[in-house]
Amino acid sequence: MLVLAPIAIGVLYALLMSLIREPHRRRFNAVMVAGAGAAYLGTGGLGGWEFAFTALVTYVAFRGLDSWTFIGIGWLLHTVWDVIHHIKGSPLIPFMHDSSLGCAICDPVIALWCLSGGLSPRELLRRGRPAVVQDQAA
Repeated sequence: MLVLAPIAIGVLYALLMSLIREPHRRRFNAVMVAGAGAAYLGTGGLGGWEFAFTALVTYVAFRGLDSWTFIGIGWLLHTVWDVIHHIKGSPLIPFMHDSSLGCAICDPVIALWCLSGGLSPRELLRRGRPAVVQDQAA
């Protein structure tokens, strides 16, 4: 469950976000990754580095307003931060020791979705279908 639940949460996040129409979906996700970048500010785990990381992710999220790639990079940066916090012992949710580990498993799932363009399931199916070629013999 330690691995499956975070993966399922990542997939569910992508599915729910797919309900938002573009370009609002991309912009909303840029705001979400900016918020994730500030998630550890209250933990006090890494001191001033927390502020530096938040500033970095804020910049990446700002670039993500116009780019799914930057949003995906933001989630990957957050994954690294999750791993550092898990190793250091300052979890995202203070009373849940493995919460940072769960986040580190969930975030790459979201990042992959973002790096693939943040497409909805319908858009993915359309993209995967071969184009119908009209017979031009007349």
